[in-house]
Amino acid sequence: MEKIIGFCGLICSECPAYLATQKDDDNERKKVAEMWSKEFNANMKPEDINCDGCLVTEGKLFSHCKVCEIRKCGLEKNLKNCAYCEDFACERLSKFFEMAPEAKTTLEKIRKDL
Repeated sequence: MEKIIGFCGLICSECPAYLATQKDDDNERKKVAEMWSKEFNANMKPEDINCDGCLVTEGKLFSHCKVCEIRKCGLEKNLKNCAYCEDFACERLSKFFEMAPEAKTTLEKIRKDL
């Protein structure tokens, strides 16, 4: 499977929601919904777990991705991901990195190889 890196640096193709969607596996959707409900103190249902990756403009998109400001900005700037942005790392992205340092590592590696 091709590695899909979201605008923010998270690897969509390794995300449990993406994997469950690609396998069309309702049992996996249920497990992800339960796990994320606990982890994020939210009420997620298996039918909420559908995503084709945040880079898509058509298709299935996880609810948070629909309102994600980082994704919105990346789409508006027509970027592959934020590593390609001249404003890297903006305040919005830097704040996200506090929660997801692995995303920062991913994007910094891409920038190094540009």
